[in-house]
Amino acid sequence: MEVVQTARMVLSRVTADDLDAVHEIHSDPRTSEYHPSGPVTDLEASRAMLDLWLADWDERGIGYWAARLPGKTRVLGFGGLRRAVVDGDEVLNLYYRFRPSAWGHGYAVELAQAALRIGKDLGGTVVAVIRDVNAPSRRVAERAGMHKDRTIPYGGLPSDVYVA
Repeated sequence: MEVVQTARMVLSRVTADDLDAVHEIHSDPRTSEYHPSGPVTDLEASRAMLDLWLADWDERGIGYWAARLPGKTRVLGFGGLRRAVVDGDEVLNLYYRFRPSAWGHGYAVELAQAALRIGKDLGGTVVAVIRDVNAPSRRVAERAGMHKDRTIPYGGLPSDVYVA
């Protein structure tokens, strides 16, 4: 599961070489419109984020992928599963974030569906915690086969918990 081939993408375990792409995507105000703290503001914050993702793979054997088109080096986005505690339950938390040039092509749905298949194989409960105002992300979750289960306060803001 470190490398997953979907119909149109190669999803591969993040590496230290992905730092520039992590920063480009997460520092873009458009990709962070619904994130409570806004875009990442400096490279060190991006490095800390990537270090956390790398540790997930090393310590838990699961984590986020870099999504690329086959044969290409440019990262379209990041996503996958992380072990987390959400509303008191241990779950596999689904995440996806793509650069704006990749929006509208169904890549996030394709990544989410791959992650859901892996989550099922692992026997875990997969959830996506999405701010209640983030309609684009809710649509991705729904198109991937998830449904809204409940609304909880998450990070101090109302957020919907989607389950597969």
